[in-house]
Amino acid sequence: MNLKIGIVGLPNVGKSTLFNALTGAKNAAAENFPFCTIEPNVGIVNVPDKRIEKLAEIVKPEKVQYSVVEFVDIAGLVEGASAGEGLGNKFLSHIRECSAIAHVLRDFDDPDVHHVSAKVDPHEDFEVILTELVLADLESVTKQIERVSKKARSGDKEAKANLELLEKIRGILEKGELASSLKDELGEDYAELKKFHLLTTKPFLVVANTSEENFINFDEAKFREKLGNKFPNVPIVPICAKTEAELAELDPAERAEFLAELGTDKSGLELLTQKSFELLGLQSYFTAGVKEVRAWTIYKGDTAPQAAGAIHTDFEKGFIKADTIAYEDFVKYGGEAGAKEAGKMRMEGKDYIVQDGDVMHFKFNV
Repeated sequence: MNLKIGIVGLPNVGKSTLFNALTGAKNAAAENFPFCTIEPNVGIVNVPDKRIEKLAEIVKPEKVQYSVVEFVDIAGLVEGASAGEGLGNKFLSHIRECSAIAHVLRDFDDPDVHHVSAKVDPHEDFEVILTELVLADLESVTKQIERVSKKARSGDKEAKANLELLEKIRGILEKGELASSLKDELGEDYAELKKFHLLTTKPFLVVANTSEENFINFDEAKFREKLGNKFPNVPIVPICAKTEAELAELDPAERAEFLAELGTDKSGLELLTQKSFELLGLQSYFTAGVKEVRAWTIYKGDTAPQAAGAIHTDFEKGFIKADTIAYEDFVKYGGEAGAKEAGKMRMEGKDYIVQDGDVMHFKFNV
């Protein structure tokens, strides 16, 4: 599964510094002026997971493969982007390809780093970005209505249904609200909105790019107040881009020591990927053999055959059964043989709902 997160924010909020830190890359320009990111930078990052390290200790495989997340550093948006200001619609289109959006909001003072509106105000920045996404969707929906209307007038049932939905979406967007606010009203029909490729139906989280001091003592309630307590259920992830940049230069042992000194055991990258997984309803299961210990990303609620399909579509088509051990049991009994001897290996069939951390071995017939 390709998990792609678009990093979005106003110019000079620390997006590119954050991108470079998260991906360990140096390719994203991080200069003190707007629009230094022209084409979006893309970085693929391992999802930190201490369980993989533990499995590898037990199995001693030739290779270890983590789940991965793709970060896309999208050029800084400005007021009027939806109408072509700054770098305009070209960069809004890059967001459409992402699974989720990470809104980076500046929450640190630094006289040496210019802010595009000359003041640090996370609420105002957030409103500017959201407004541009709404306006971009409004333009897109209006064009789609024009295209669908002719077919609907000719009696096409699908076009009529699409037109009705698009008109409803336009009404919401014209009020300045996100299309995702229709979720409760539409119920099961909300899934139909996916075909319209809207920016404001994408799940999103907020990254508070803060100082090292505030990262250690981050007060989520206080930061939500700064945002006007808007979207109370949206995850907020505190990150200090400068700290992440320092962590990226260290080896694993030094990194753990540095984090311990800060009074935490999780880096900003771990917090961000964990919250992204939760936001998108994702989880991991593992395969563990002498050749490879590997994490596979699937949706919560996926069945054993669907999980097998993450490895190869043939595994799903020809699925017979899945030998399954809970992660805790695999570790407790020192691996597959010990867990099997203790009666902790289960043979699961097509209806089994895979649990986060399951260690699985599939039997299939093609």
